[in-house]
Amino acid sequence: MKRQNIKELSKFLSLVLRHKPENIGITLSNAGWVDTAELIEKMNAYGKEFNLGTLYDVVENNDKKRFAFNEDRTKIRASQGHSVPIDLAYKEKTPPQILFHGTASRNLESIFQKGLEKRDRHHVHLSIDVETAIKVGQRHGKPKVLGIRASEMYLDGFKFYESENKVWLTDFVPVKYLELQEA
Repeated sequence: MKRQNIKELSKFLSLVLRHKPENIGITLSNAGWVDTAELIEKMNAYGKEFNLGTLYDVVENNDKKRFAFNEDRTKIRASQGHSVPIDLAYKEKTPPQILFHGTASRNLESIFQKGLEKRDRHHVHLSIDVETAIKVGQRHGKPKVLGIRASEMYLDGFKFYESENKVWLTDFVPVKYLELQEA
């Protein structure tokens, strides 16, 4: 399948597995899983040319590893980033000393007033390196990178989790733990 089609299907799959499963008539389990065969059937009914090989290709070649199969590949879910109510059963984990968050420069004033909020998602997303944060920030405009003093937050009682695709998650980052990085 052409690279562009894979990218378009990946974006659409993100939409239905993270935000709007009703768009194609699927229902996510409490843990975010959907039956692989049902997903393929509903994607095709929606007009997306889709089969099991295509699904494997989308999952395996997604540079952000946004999707995960269960052990026998009969179910699939998004690894994080949901705006629909699900429980991914993350286990609390001790974060590294510093984590990073990429954003657009236009968001800095609000962030430095209110902190990093999860808004309509389940968590604030953080990365282990500046390069990833820059890529995230570029999706929204001129990128800016914030350093988060994660170990300090953790010692102050904030909880952190790490998703299957190595994205760090927390509920909120107060302003006092934020520092603008030179990118």
